[in-house]
Amino acid sequence: MTMDIVNKVVPESETRPDLSHDGGDRERFAHYVQKDKITESAVTGMPVIALCGKVWVPNRDPKKFPVCPECQKIYDELMA
Repeated sequence: MTMDIVNKVVPESETRPDLSHDGGDRERFAHYVQKDKITESAVTGMPVIALCGKVWVPNRDPKKFPVCPECQKIYDELMA
């Protein structure tokens, strides 16, 4: 299955919300998010939840950032 970084399709039940404010490390990565949630966010401005638990409103080009290692690990486990 090939997809863009931000446009990963993942069952909603597989996301783990984490509303804590860590040191900002998650800001330096592109994250895996359900594709339909990205579209919904673009229309409504509502935040999305990445596999790693990051909650935000996407507004950057994910191709300019490396993939979040935690999101990648979870995604690889889901695809195995």
